[in-house]
Amino acid sequence: MDRRDGGLKAVHLAFCGIGLMGSAMAERLLQAGHRLTVWNRTAAKCAPLAARGAQVARTPAHAAAGAGGVLLCLMDTQAVETVVFGPDGVARGGDCPPWIVDHSTIPPDATRGLAQRLSEAGGDWLDAPVSGGIEGAAHGTLAVMVGGAPTHLEEVETVLRAYASQVTHVGKSGAGQAAKLCNQTIVATTVAAIAEAVGMARASGIDPTRLGEALAGGWADSRLLRTFLPRMAHAPDHSIGALATMLKDIDSVMTTARNRGTAMPVTASVQQLLRQAASFGLAQAELSAIVAMVWPEQLAAFRAMVGKAS
Repeated sequence: MDRRDGGLKAVHLAFCGIGLMGSAMAERLLQAGHRLTVWNRTAAKCAPLAARGAQVARTPAHAAAGAGGVLLCLMDTQAVETVVFGPDGVARGGDCPPWIVDHSTIPPDATRGLAQRLSEAGGDWLDAPVSGGIEGAAHGTLAVMVGGAPTHLEEVETVLRAYASQVTHVGKSGAGQAAKLCNQTIVATTVAAIAEAVGMARASGIDPTRLGEALAGGWADSRLLRTFLPRMAHAPDHSIGALATMLKDIDSVMTTARNRGTAMPVTASVQQLLRQAASFGLAQAELSAIVAMVWPEQLAAFRAMVGKAS
């Protein structure tokens, strides 16, 4: 490692999973001066990062070779397990990185199993899901919830500060994922409530675009209201995150809640609403498309978003 301006330790890192979030985080790592090797199942998505100086690897194992640490931002548990422990995985054959930071959102129980396997191979696993969206990643303001042993936490936090303004160690392995499920519970139920409020406003003769202004500064005001209300009123051209991703996370919330004996009646209702939206062809639209379940006239506009993305 060498030291750059401002006391930052520049590290050789591997980043696997260059989707919307992953690409924004990887870009911030490059801006911070880190040496970066990236891998993605669809290699073409790595091209913008390669143009900015990142090396593009053929396999996850190739990406991790010689790296001081590995970061993941993948879709689900199966993808994480394959990228880490598969035939071309970053921990194949005992050649294990000192630490892996998993920014994916996967169930806490699955995380604990993966962490145990990595520990047996000689590495540390930190589950570190994030909140703040693509905009937060691009501006370096993500909140990161970290679970796992604190052995490498100081070094890892220095890396994460490239795209995070808040890094909180919340407990043992799996605790970061549990905190993210709490986050997703709040986000999903709040966005569903905003959608219902939009429906109520329209039924009462109120222009939904004026609702945000009317509620500004009051108890109903929030970042979620300011972000999603305009997008519900006018379906945007570009997605900030697929509805299907939130449904996956809420399914995980409800499974974890059942395993823990936790009652979540509101979240259970939102889960069904998300499933209904997905069945109407909105799975690959963004989360604000949930408004079409109470404002049917918006269905075509959000379906058009899916068509543009494909």
